[in-house]
Amino acid sequence: MKVGIGIGGGRGGWEEAAAYLQEAERLGVDSAWASEAWGFDAFTPLAYMAARTSRIRLGTSIAQAGTRTPAVLAMTALTLASLTGDRFILGLGTSGPQVIEGWHGVPFARAVTRLRELVEIVRMAARGERVTYQGTVYQVPLPGGEGRALKTSAPPRPVPVYLATLGPKSLEMTGELADGWIASSFMPEHAAAFFDPIRRGAERAGRSFAELDLHAGGVVAFSDDVDALIAPRKPGFAFEIGAMGSPKQNFYKDAYARQGYADLAGRVQALWLERRRDEAAALIPDEFVLKSNLLGTDAMVKERIRVYRDAGVTTIHANPQGEALAARLETLGRFMRLVHEINAEPAPAAAPA
Repeated sequence: MKVGIGIGGGRGGWEEAAAYLQEAERLGVDSAWASEAWGFDAFTPLAYMAARTSRIRLGTSIAQAGTRTPAVLAMTALTLASLTGDRFILGLGTSGPQVIEGWHGVPFARAVTRLRELVEIVRMAARGERVTYQGTVYQVPLPGGEGRALKTSAPPRPVPVYLATLGPKSLEMTGELADGWIASSFMPEHAAAFFDPIRRGAERAGRSFAELDLHAGGVVAFSDDVDALIAPRKPGFAFEIGAMGSPKQNFYKDAYARQGYADLAGRVQALWLERRRDEAAALIPDEFVLKSNLLGTDAMVKERIRVYRDAGVTTIHANPQGEALAARLETLGRFMRLVHEINAEPAPAAAPA
């Protein structure tokens, strides 16, 4: 099992983020990921981090589909692949209507189709082919215009594409098209809700499910006082279920529903929309937090790593907690030691297909 971490230039700034990443590389972390919502973009930090590292893979988790043309995505991906010496991973996701329509002013309609077409066009461009594509969302070159089909003047390079998907149809598309999957709203005890449709898509495309790199994980924090670790996490889950989507369309809420929490998710969302947010957070059970993160004593965290591994997760995404850089690095180092111990154990029996 490999380990991935997030990149952020938050309260410590970009110099601290670079120091964190350099130490993570030394500790053996495999990949680091930059996200975007409505603040920093996901690509620029990777260019900065590429110059400060030499081995760790660098990915977007996620770049929002529909906010850049396929050609811009292809040019950016090829640039970062070149800058990093082919360490770059293009992570894409649809985001949701509140961000895509509310922040970017782009219609969210046909989001899954848009994502598929983006992947197909970016791959065509990255291979150095002349781009001609007549899809439902994208037509390149534009019909009836004065443009002609072009191929990139940059050297073609392999660009792995990972997709962050949640719904059954988009998960099947992930299995069909992607090199990897980026999880959210994921509990390894209920991995089949995600992995079964990914497997169906892979098999339909004549691929092996084992080809995909499956990323999932959560917050990492160590303490003998587990209750103190659980309580601060509950408002975040209430926000995810209540606010990260519209009342009619919330992919995160739906993902928890498919994992057996439909009634709970509905009640949490209703309270949140009524602005009873403390009550919404209070509804989140302890098990919800524990199943979605890696919290507690060394023994507890180690057992959670096993659960992720045995569920089929191939890269565990860790978000180490700590007030300062030294504390986060201590947490990351402790976590990496546990992962190395798990990786030294005999491999579990293969899960049934």
